[in-house]
Amino acid sequence: MFASRGAGPVIAGLAAVAAFAILLETAISVGLIGGFVVAPPTAIAAALPKFFAEEAVGRAFLLTFGSTFAAAALAALIGIPVGYALYRCQLLGRAYENWIGAMFSAPLILLYPMFLVVFGRTPAVCIAMGFLVGIIPVILKTREGLLAARPVLIDVARSFGASEREILRKVLLPAARPPIFTGLRLCLIYAMINVVGIEFLANLGGLGFLVGEMFDRYDIPAMYAALICLILTSALFYTLTGRAERWLGAR
Repeated sequence: MFASRGAGPVIAGLAAVAAFAILLETAISVGLIGGFVVAPPTAIAAALPKFFAEEAVGRAFLLTFGSTFAAAALAALIGIPVGYALYRCQLLGRAYENWIGAMFSAPLILLYPMFLVVFGRTPAVCIAMGFLVGIIPVILKTREGLLAARPVLIDVARSFGASEREILRKVLLPAARPPIFTGLRLCLIYAMINVVGIEFLANLGGLGFLVGEMFDRYDIPAMYAALICLILTSALFYTLTGRAERWLGAR
């Protein structure tokens, strides 16, 4: 009954988290893991109310969420048309695909001092760094999805007199939707990693700053509480992209 209502995976996931927490608590209590490095789950749970009461968690969440969302939105608005351009011009696609893929494996976060000089100590630095790394999977996955569209569908659309714009809107984009959303999910993941990393390194506020602040105070349970907030924020993005994909698929 639970599985039919979609609650089965949720219950299984919560059970796995609970089992992991019990194992971690046991390992710390018997000395297998040092409590000075990893806070016991009971200590983290006890620190959560104080953490939310004394720290500006809501403002930090909005900064991290807003910067990540803005970076991903810009990456989608620019990356999808660029991916389509590389699909239409096969020569450019073959020429630049490997270069773009190589950028994806480069440690672009090391460029943050230059972005600090350009944008100053503002959230624009986080948005720019998130955009820089997030646009790469959007471009690659958009081109991959468009190339995977069945040629017979395009030929049928042309035989009915469809224009290139109509083919793009009614044939190519629906066929390429799963790879495009895979690229968007990767975009959100890597954009958030860069946003949190810059917040941590440059003390620009947000959840990344809270993690570093709690570490500097050596408040280990509160630091892990901040990490839990980051995990929940990432899960929120994943849920929103899944709902958006299902909504577009139903139209």
